[in-house]
Amino acid sequence: MFRIGVVLLSGGLDSTTTAAYARSLGWELHALTVHYGQRLSKEVRCAQQIAEKLGIKHKVVDISSFKDVAWYSALTNPELFPVPKGRSVEKMMEDIPITYVPMRNTFLIMLAAAYLESEILYKIERGGVKPEEVEARIFIAANVLDYSGYPDCRPQFYEKVNELLKVASKIGTKYDVDMKIETPLLYKNKKEIVELGIKLDAPLELTWSCYEGGDVPCGKCDSCLLRAKGFAEAGVEDPLILRLKKEGKIGSR
Repeated sequence: MFRIGVVLLSGGLDSTTTAAYARSLGWELHALTVHYGQRLSKEVRCAQQIAEKLGIKHKVVDISSFKDVAWYSALTNPELFPVPKGRSVEKMMEDIPITYVPMRNTFLIMLAAAYLESEILYKIERGGVKPEEVEARIFIAANVLDYSGYPDCRPQFYEKVNELLKVASKIGTKYDVDMKIETPLLYKNKKEIVELGIKLDAPLELTWSCYEGGDVPCGKCDSCLLRAKGFAEAGVEDPLILRLKKEGKIGSR
């Protein structure tokens, strides 16, 4: 079988663990990082380092004008919508937070699907690979536990998108190749994600989760708090914090 996949790699803890997981399965793996106009271009640099460390082919796509249409978010319009700070996990779960980016996962998945389909069509129509020998997957680090309010992190969403990928693609309609989405972290909490990342030897020291783009994590945004909670519950010090200590960017604590 010819097994090929694209992993959406943001540079964060979850997507890095997902990339390491996909790599462990032996897929021909491509990483796609999208600069969609989010405030955190630092993520892109981290993703580049992570892909190199994992030995994965990597493509960065700059579609930063997406922020002009998906403007109702703290991640694409921080001047208008401040990033929430210091919230409890219970508070985070009460509603869809302002860090939700309208249609982001749908947009990113379609980009990954176009990339993956192009690779597969080339293999079939120019490389002589038989369609019945192709397995195609898009790996995404969606998680329903941390942000249950995000509509594009629900299992129902991915069920519908899988149906769309089948009927909207040439590989699906002409060659009967199923291009499916894999969500290995969907029902894992942060502790379990940390444990999986460590088990897979993912380069967690290179990851960046903070919504702010400083030299060190702010430690107060939702993403920082959830990350810290995950490492604490796993009984492991965050490799990123350890690295920053060694570099003298933060003091011992």
